[in-house]
Amino acid sequence: MSRPTADTVVIGAGVVGCSIAYELARSGHRVVVVDRAAGPGLGSTSASSAVIRYNYSTWTGVVAAWESKHRWESWEEHLGGTDDGSLARFRRTGGLCLDSPNQRASTVLGLFDQVGVPYEVWTAADLALRLPALDRGKHYPPKPVDDDAFWVEPSEELGGYWTPDSGYVDDPSFATHNLMVAARRHGAEFRFGATVTQVRRAGDRVEGITLADGSAVDAPVVVNASGPHSGRINELAGALDDFRITTRPLRQEVHEIPGLPAGNAPLPMIADLDLGTYLRATPTGNILVGGTEPECDPLHWLEDPDDVGLNPTQEVYQAQTYRVARRIPQATVPNTPRGVVGVYDVSSDWVPVYDRTSVRGFYVAIGTSGNQFKNAPVVGEFMRAIIEACENGHDHDADPVTVPLAQTGHVADLGHYSRLRELTATSGSVMG
Repeated sequence: MSRPTADTVVIGAGVVGCSIAYELARSGHRVVVVDRAAGPGLGSTSASSAVIRYNYSTWTGVVAAWESKHRWESWEEHLGGTDDGSLARFRRTGGLCLDSPNQRASTVLGLFDQVGVPYEVWTAADLALRLPALDRGKHYPPKPVDDDAFWVEPSEELGGYWTPDSGYVDDPSFATHNLMVAARRHGAEFRFGATVTQVRRAGDRVEGITLADGSAVDAPVVVNASGPHSGRINELAGALDDFRITTRPLRQEVHEIPGLPAGNAPLPMIADLDLGTYLRATPTGNILVGGTEPECDPLHWLEDPDDVGLNPTQEVYQAQTYRVARRIPQATVPNTPRGVVGVYDVSSDWVPVYDRTSVRGFYVAIGTSGNQFKNAPVVGEFMRAIIEACENGHDHDADPVTVPLAQTGHVADLGHYSRLRELTATSGSVMG
């Protein structure tokens, strides 16, 4: 019996892998997607806060997020149909980024001006008028919640900037399922419960993969979009020899607490680097809370992404929710944590690597660092452009591929995501 063949194998059926599969399949490629989980979007995507925001530290970061917003808004059009009559939804709530020395607001707002992202600069008086539930105290730098200094009353107030087009996608796993269904409409095949044990090579060229059940898929192109397992897949391919950017799995928790009492306006998305947290509303009216990796909090790096511990901890729960309660005094913090645990695939500068490698036919979409869910609608296009150019002989390392973006008219220089780049100056956190 002959083995199945494809033009491209995509390893990983998270939101990034499914977006890549969709873009390749609708361009005529024969695509097989493999994932060790039982369905799409069940890994790190399922723990995503799915925030839609634009405040990145770089031009390409802002451009990718702004273009993606337009695609989220026209999700059915982008996908060419629905998912059994339904789709995930982008909920536009607006977003507030509070002032903080490590946010470099002048850089971000300068990029907004260039890209065309609408914003307003708010003073402390504006905050009092527009979001009266917020305490406007300046607490920087973030402090451990068990430090007496955490409870010291601030003597200064802060402002921030408001982006009216920010919000969130209401169900990140379902959005991934939407992408899978769209890819299948164009002939993509998905195999779940499929663990890759070998990336097969003939010299310096990939020729397919082998799975744990002994089956194989032959393909001249393999794309590593396996999230926190990406390091292992890169090792199987022997593709790490020239990487300047490294990736590591990082354990993360996101928690949910009750919404504000009746009579309060719904909360927008709030990035609070002054205290070291972020939050957004949920579709049911609760508050979803995450952290922004402040220096005072230990980071939980993992040697093995499967050795993660899936129960939320009291330590992280208190660190995140007490900070929210400091900012929003009416917030309620129950004694028992309610949240999810996920694993980020974090690059050394918190910018992803979307690139070719030194192994011909082996490509990577890795290091997505918890901040790339929002960019999934363009990541598939980015990877398709790189793959098609390189497979047709283009030297992406010497002459980076560029992609014109249909919704906003900007052009994305994909050299920004190169494995060969020097470290990019970013916030050094999930904010990018």
